[in-house]
Amino acid sequence: MSNHHQQGPVALQKLTAEEKAKRSGSFGAVASTYQRYRPGPPEEVVHWYLPKRVERVVDLGAGTGALSRLLIGTADQIVAVEPDDRMRAVLAGDFPDVKAIKGTGEDMPLDDGCADAVLASSSWHWMDVEPTLREVRRVLKAGGLLGAMWSGPDPEGTFVAQARALLTQNAGGGGGGMSTFFADADRPTSTLEIPNGFGFGEPQHETFTWMMGLTADELIGLLATFSWMINLAHDAREALFTEARRLLKEFLGVEGDVTIDVDFRCDAWRASLEG
Repeated sequence: MSNHHQQGPVALQKLTAEEKAKRSGSFGAVASTYQRYRPGPPEEVVHWYLPKRVERVVDLGAGTGALSRLLIGTADQIVAVEPDDRMRAVLAGDFPDVKAIKGTGEDMPLDDGCADAVLASSSWHWMDVEPTLREVRRVLKAGGLLGAMWSGPDPEGTFVAQARALLTQNAGGGGGGMSTFFADADRPTSTLEIPNGFGFGEPQHETFTWMMGLTADELIGLLATFSWMINLAHDAREALFTEARRLLKEFLGVEGDVTIDVDFRCDAWRASLEG
């Protein structure tokens, strides 16, 4: 894994509670960009979690609905729980059949034992684990499923390897800013860890990989959805966009309608509520 964190992102584990809250609450400022450019998990992951239709599924930390979209047809009711009004408004506008409600992992406005599954897509790391586990346990039916997944550029994929080689070659020439491009490939966590005593079975893990051809605009759009990037000062953010475009064009030949294949990866975890 890369350690290119000094110029932009800071590992979530090193953030103060105040900084983490600021970061987690920043996505609404770019809700439309997030909806357009941030890829959700692949469809296969939904079948892994829910091979059969169920009554009710909760999309926890639903954002603009990348997972909710895939869940349509898997349950009689999909409930999207999202704290940010701006993100939730995009979701509700795009997917009127999904019940979008304001809430957090630690405080879901749902009845006890009402859900067959609670799934969190690239959101679990923003939550306070133990209160969230207690709340998930409360809303799940006996035998219900907790799922947490993280999707993003594959840190072991060809594109990220090319980009990091490019950074090494271009060190000292301003290319260090490009390291920010792949901060979320070094995801802060991609593991569902459940302490003893919460009533869940041992988590199971599966990895899903796929490839997407992205243009420079799409790569920059993806970059613009990362929380540390959203929180940069405007001028610093624009400077990084400019530098990223220059490097993509000069070293990888990516500009205009030209695409480059980017490997994506989803680390998916599931655990059943026992009893």
